[in-house]
Amino acid sequence: MSSATLACAQATNGYGAGYGVGYGNSSSGGSNVINGQVTLQTQWSNLNTVVDSVGGDAALQGAAAGNLVDIMTMNNTTVQNNQFVGPNAAIGSNINANMSNVWGSVGISNQALCNGASVSTDPVLTAINSNQVCKASDPAAQTNATINGVVGDTAIQSLSMGNSFEADSNAQNMPIQSMQFNSSIGASTVNANMANIGGSMSITSGAIGNKSQILHYSTN
Repeated sequence: MSSATLACAQATNGYGAGYGVGYGNSSSGGSNVINGQVTLQTQWSNLNTVVDSVGGDAALQGAAAGNLVDIMTMNNTTVQNNQFVGPNAAIGSNINANMSNVWGSVGISNQALCNGASVSTDPVLTAINSNQVCKASDPAAQTNATINGVVGDTAIQSLSMGNSFEADSNAQNMPIQSMQFNSSIGASTVNANMANIGGSMSITSGAIGNKSQILHYSTN
């Protein structure tokens, strides 16, 4: 396994090259966050379980990821994010579950993600430059479940994703540059055999190459 992570946050005067012009008082302090993450080999999770006779709820969760970063600040912020997963890496999570006689509810969640970045700030300025490259062979999530005898609800969720970027801020100025490149083959598979479910039942499965969500709250 080869994985390298570099992250730093420091107080700066101004907003950094390329972001300071025209955005408020350049003498204000803030945060300059530089994140560089590289994963070159396989990241894999296996969860195999037999569950019988549970008095309450039963929950299973599996996850595998190449690179993840979560940034939260309360001041003027610039972010430079670079995440790379190489072609020799496989990102996968498998869940094999045999569950019976559960008096509460059953929940199974499984996710495989190549690169994930989340930025949340509350300043005058938020400036983000994000680059995410996923060349993994296969971010894959597979869930095999046999479930019999559940008094409550039963829910199974499976998700495979190449790149995910999220940003939210109520900053007056919020310039963002985001690049997502995905050459992987993503797969999400659910095989379920269920019987005698007392409540509601739901199964969801999704495979997504690139996803971005940007929320800029009103500053009026």
